[in-house]
Amino acid sequence: MATTYYKSRHVTKGKTKLQTMEDGFGYGQNPLKTRNGELIKSFMCDPKTAHTEFLLSKAKYKAITGREQKEDKDVLYYHKRQAFLPGEIDHDGALEIGYETAMRWTKGKHAFFVVSHADRPHPHVHIYYNSTTLDCTRKFRDFLGSGRAFRRLSDRVCIEHGLSYIANPKLHSKGKYLHYGQWADGNKAPTFRERLKAQIDICLAEKPPDMDTFLQAMAAAGFEVKHRRGGGISFRTEGQERFTQLRAATLGKGYGLEDIQAAIEGRAAPMERRKVNLIVDIQSRMRAGKGPAYEQWAKIYNLKQMAAALQYLQENGLMDYADLEQKAAQAADRFNTLSDSIKFTETAMRTNTELKAAVVDYAKTRPVFEGYKAAKYSRKYLAEHEADIAAYRAARATMDRLLNGSKLPKMDTLKTEFQRLSADKKKAYREYREAKKDMQEIITVKSNIDHLLGLTDGQKNKEMER
Repeated sequence: MATTYYKSRHVTKGKTKLQTMEDGFGYGQNPLKTRNGELIKSFMCDPKTAHTEFLLSKAKYKAITGREQKEDKDVLYYHKRQAFLPGEIDHDGALEIGYETAMRWTKGKHAFFVVSHADRPHPHVHIYYNSTTLDCTRKFRDFLGSGRAFRRLSDRVCIEHGLSYIANPKLHSKGKYLHYGQWADGNKAPTFRERLKAQIDICLAEKPPDMDTFLQAMAAAGFEVKHRRGGGISFRTEGQERFTQLRAATLGKGYGLEDIQAAIEGRAAPMERRKVNLIVDIQSRMRAGKGPAYEQWAKIYNLKQMAAALQYLQENGLMDYADLEQKAAQAADRFNTLSDSIKFTETAMRTNTELKAAVVDYAKTRPVFEGYKAAKYSRKYLAEHEADIAAYRAARATMDRLLNGSKLPKMDTLKTEFQRLSADKKKAYREYREAKKDMQEIITVKSNIDHLLGLTDGQKNKEMER
């Protein structure tokens, strides 16, 4: 389930940097925990000498950059832990997941090693990475929310590998996450019944021609099929002790044997059945990886995109497809409203600028035009002041067009209005960028899910983006 723990390591009081790292690394590399070192994997360092290698990189960093931190402020290395749900993965598999997570977190710029501990019933790994980069020119620094960022990456990796994870860890009263290896309240794994209903929907979405084909698809997805006396059918999946009978009284309306037969024969409306938790549905389909709908989606998208979509659903509490659809529409409406508002403000700013320019030209050329009138519109006067008179007439025409009969505001009023419009535009643009990002994210998520579930609606998504 990939609960995570994250901390930085400074010099321990009363010990040297080398002793501090030796103690920390010694716990992780304990032969009794790692099967005599079999469950250790490293990148650009030797785990046995990592403490001296990390320390040497600090000396190189000082020589190259000329920078040195106070001993009590200098971070020697970072230590992270991941834990997984027992039964879903073994200790060797946990090591590979931990290594992939560490590589994606450090982007290959920091030396690290990962250890998997086999002394506990729940598989878990410890990740140690050097605070100094491989080229010794930079150091990793904790940023605001770095712990949450690492947890999100850890969850993403688990989703991609079909592993359970805690979407929203609950906190203790003291502010610490629940101990790794425990489930948080309200984040329990899908029940066998939920997984069965989701898989039934997936297999029915492939439109099997008969019941035998449907049962073969269920078996291929990992569900053992049992034919009962009297024609009943039951299913059991990995980790489940008892079979679950295919009947409405057990699974709910629409999941009885007669309901399934009606759906196969086309006598039941498909959308009447889609009331299963959307997240469970997607998880089941990703684990199954079977059928034309999945294969078609896989040609266009990759598993990482689907994992990102599933994580988005979890974090936003979108359990039903209708909720996702509504949220996507709301995001598009918000973006379009802000876009129209900005366009309106920009139009008002252009009008304001044009009017101010016309007022200035009008004020400059008005004495010349008054002289033209006093000269009784003399041709000679016109020839001598033709440019100014033309500018006056153009300014007057612009003012008449923009004011449309309204009273001409004072220049100070126009300047104040422009400042207000400019401030409104600046504020709206901040919201606009956020709304655009939110809209693009949820439209992408919805598009991926539509492809995976066979509900492709690409044209509608494009129209929402517009």
